[in-house]
Amino acid sequence: MLSLERRRRFSDRLYIVLSSACFLIALGPLISILYQTIVSGYAALSLSFFSEVTPPIGGAGGGILNALEGSFVMIGIASLFGVPLGLLGGAYLAEYPGKLTYYVRLLAEVLTGVPSIVTGIFVYELLVATMHRFSALAGGLALGFMMMPIVAISTNESLKLVSSSIREGALALGISRSKTLLYILLSTARGGVVTGVALSIARVMGETAPLLFTALGSQFLMTSINDPAASLTVLIYEFGTSPYLNAHVFAWGAALILLLIVLGLNIVVRTTSRFKVTGTE
Repeated sequence: MLSLERRRRFSDRLYIVLSSACFLIALGPLISILYQTIVSGYAALSLSFFSEVTPPIGGAGGGILNALEGSFVMIGIASLFGVPLGLLGGAYLAEYPGKLTYYVRLLAEVLTGVPSIVTGIFVYELLVATMHRFSALAGGLALGFMMMPIVAISTNESLKLVSSSIREGALALGISRSKTLLYILLSTARGGVVTGVALSIARVMGETAPLLFTALGSQFLMTSINDPAASLTVLIYEFGTSPYLNAHVFAWGAALILLLIVLGLNIVVRTTSRFKVTGTE
């Protein structure tokens, strides 16, 4: 018995050591990426970096104002398009089970794994080739298509966690199934739903390939959503692959801003989710 207990303690300590070592190995590349981005990008930060439009590649001065505008506008279009459809799809998966539900969920899971460049080509054929122009609208729709399955799956999983007694109680009071879903179940699961929406936004903010096929890019501020639009990711790609050293510094600065935006969004999501869980308890 003693030797068996010693073997169990040894195995337990061994697994703790191995898991800690794996954690540190995985943490190393992450820290190095953050360090390199902060050190290289900090040199590009200035007031003009946020208040001026993008210069020609290799040119001096300029900023990322047009890229920030384009990114936020396209994320807004994507949210207006992808979030409502994703919510409805996730609600349908959770509340109306059946044979069709299985195929809808399978489709949503497949869409989450579709390469973003395929989505870009699809929207190019659907909208850009039809309108004969690149536009922020096409870029927003491409990002919206990518957001939909993420929001749908997260909404589905959040609604599954809602106690069945809440659903049954609402139906017993004579509330219709649709109103129960909209006003009670989604309200109860709002923490998970909001988290899924925010994570989907963070996911598509780092996409480049679909925007190359849809929004293309621009060195000017937009006057309409039907105009080509700049974005942080395309700017980073174009300046980072150029042969000019000052363009590389510019790309690192844009990468740092993008990293801070995504990091801030994730912090807000974590804080909000924790607050709602605490409040529920």
